[in-house]
Amino acid sequence: MEDWETYSKLSGSVVMLGFGSIGRGMLPLLERHLDFDISRMVVIDPDSTNRSLLDERGIRFIQERVTPDNFNSLLPPLFGFDGKQGFCVNLSVDVSSFDLLKLCRGIGVFYIDTVLEPWKGFYFNRESVMAARTNYYLRESLLSEKAKVPDGVTALTCCGANPGMVSWFVKQALVNLSSAVTGDLSEPGTRSEWALLMRNLAVKGIHIAERDTQRSVLRKPLDTFWNTWSVDGFVSEGLQPAELGWGTHEKWMPDFARRHDSGCQAAIYFEQPGVSTQVRTWCPTLGSQYGFLVTHNESISISDYFTVKEDGVVVYRPTCHYAYRPCDDALLSLHELLDRGGELPPFHHVLDEKEIIEGQDELGVLLYGHQKNAYWYGSRLTIEQARSLAPYQNATALQVTSAVLAGMVWVMENPCAGIVEAEETDYKRCLELQRPYLGDVGGYYSEWTPLEGRSLLFPDNSDPNDPWQFRNVLVQR
Repeated sequence: MEDWETYSKLSGSVVMLGFGSIGRGMLPLLERHLDFDISRMVVIDPDSTNRSLLDERGIRFIQERVTPDNFNSLLPPLFGFDGKQGFCVNLSVDVSSFDLLKLCRGIGVFYIDTVLEPWKGFYFNRESVMAARTNYYLRESLLSEKAKVPDGVTALTCCGANPGMVSWFVKQALVNLSSAVTGDLSEPGTRSEWALLMRNLAVKGIHIAERDTQRSVLRKPLDTFWNTWSVDGFVSEGLQPAELGWGTHEKWMPDFARRHDSGCQAAIYFEQPGVSTQVRTWCPTLGSQYGFLVTHNESISISDYFTVKEDGVVVYRPTCHYAYRPCDDALLSLHELLDRGGELPPFHHVLDEKEIIEGQDELGVLLYGHQKNAYWYGSRLTIEQARSLAPYQNATALQVTSAVLAGMVWVMENPCAGIVEAEETDYKRCLELQRPYLGDVGGYYSEWTPLEGRSLLFPDNSDPNDPWQFRNVLVQR
């Protein structure tokens, strides 16, 4: 067995909620890099499909759905009352991250999740106004709790590949861009300094630009939704209103866009879902592409983090949004989902590392509008690399699980940081921990703009004088 580096030690219990594709993939990473008592690990999931992986390791499994009625009684006893530090790893769907985070901090337990998840029914509650079903709303609730209790045991939220890792990529990309443009190798030390650096480099915005080309040798059957990660997670966020961080350079806004009435005002939302909203973006391998503007927490948190204010007035803010081209099977599944009026088909399936025969997940950040036009920095991880690096996961999952691992180690190294978002962590340390699992990591400059090829399709809707206006990025019909 390879001699893996131990990153950190945990004295108490590890309680993992959710044991789908990401939960399975976490197992080898925790075993390799965390010194903990595996007999004190507990996994909770309503689905027992992958239970054999736990049984062979002697890990306790509870087949249970965590609900608003049982989480307060179910979870605390699992951490014990012996004074040893426990860790809650929330990889579930339909379980409120906000309520779990508050519970864990209240009993002195470390906490991490990959997304701000609400209780079941939140996304599809037609009695709620649309603004109350957004990630902006969920994040504002978190910021309110953070303002009330700013310190205490560390809870790191939204720390997967995206949101999470991509926020670390933004900072590394800024440092690289600054070096190329100004020759300055120094790094900011505070949030305001990071925001000033982005403004001084004249970055207009950031695309979280991702393209998944993984494919199976099998053909997807009808009435089945295939994906390379959680089907429930993808569908729920895809059917939420599209959201994006809204930059100060923007001159035009779609007539179906809406602002929020309160909060940080860093984002807007659309009166249409993300799976019905397409944008133009660019990734290094295949170049220009259409992606879905699916709502993600990082679209809001990155725009907010890099905002510059003078005398309380916003003078600079970058536009930021996800631009996701899923794998071909997921793309076909989405079209069939829309054929069904948004109703999920009866069968869901996540393609695992044994079924995928080729392809990669190319996930990075495209910083645009600056002196060098566009700069993509990120991870290009192939299925072959993923198989060689760790078991039980495809390329998409490994980008997520390695980010969760890095986040967990950062939490244990910073035990009293309070409620934290990925932008507030040490990006260098987190990428150092994660990089062995990311395949090819690097930066690529491009002369591409969203005006390229657009005139053939939309001759009347563009702004030719300002290529990086959102008007040119949005695919309008």
